[in-house]
Amino acid sequence: MIKRYEVRGAGGAQLVAWEYAAQGTLPGQAGDPARTVPGDTGVSPPGPADARPGVLMLHGMLGRASHWAATARRLAPHYRALALDQRGHGRSDKPDGPYTPEVYVADVIAAIEQLGLAPVTLVGHSMGALTAWQCAARRPDLIAAVIICDMRASAVGEAGQRKWRDWLESWPLPFATLGDVRRWFTAGDSWAERPNPARGDFFAEVMEERQDGWRPLCTPEQLLRSRDPWIGDAHWDELAQVTCPALVVRGIEGLLGRAEAQEMVRVLPRGRYAEIADAGHLVPWDQPEAWYGTVESFLREEVGPAGAVLGSAGTA
Repeated sequence: MIKRYEVRGAGGAQLVAWEYAAQGTLPGQAGDPARTVPGDTGVSPPGPADARPGVLMLHGMLGRASHWAATARRLAPHYRALALDQRGHGRSDKPDGPYTPEVYVADVIAAIEQLGLAPVTLVGHSMGALTAWQCAARRPDLIAAVIICDMRASAVGEAGQRKWRDWLESWPLPFATLGDVRRWFTAGDSWAERPNPARGDFFAEVMEERQDGWRPLCTPEQLLRSRDPWIGDAHWDELAQVTCPALVVRGIEGLLGRAEAQEMVRVLPRGRYAEIADAGHLVPWDQPEAWYGTVESFLREEVGPAGAVLGSAGTA
């Protein structure tokens, strides 16, 4: 069973959160990804009571909540795991702006409060990981733990932004079919170092069919505006303010290097480190079983099952 929740983010933006294995549903029984929810109906009121510790998963740029469906279903027997379509992505509003780190943080804090998830574990991939640790630094009362997946604390810089812009412009839009999407991102894209079907599936999930073919749900302009405010800034000071347990996860072939990841762990007051072999930037999708095991072990040790929440936002 899939539940859809509507919450109000910063400036009144409508955001959509998804629960892919609602309580009473076993993993594997919860239907199709968010794209297939007919007409996006079946909206549930925010914040139902639930004894399971809360987990909120945050995608990165070009992501969407449904990327987390398999992880949510895996965690569902012991955790109330939801995923958020962040502004500009998925089924959430796509305003002209703003797309600043402060607004992303405000959106997530609003979602936590309206969904009744606190004290919550935030699981973030890429930009979603940055938002996760910024939330933990600014509202420690709401956050039980943080999982940071393949996101750097160092500044990216303008060269990285230009590379991103060139990459977005290289996409052969529109794609005629979803099969074409999968084939191009699996092996045709110059950023694909080797054929990777998981990568093709990942990008197929963020496409929608329009009159002229398949295009991404979010526009390149929105993505570049989202990156502009933070690519020139380092985020080490905010890491040092994260007082809850924090796990830094990297893929051996990902964007976050080992030396920087280990320095992030050193800076985090309660940091831990994990790396996953044969995984690139898309760690949870390149090696899902290794990812599940890493996340479940951390949650079991630092948060516990229902009735045993640990961390800065709660005590057992």
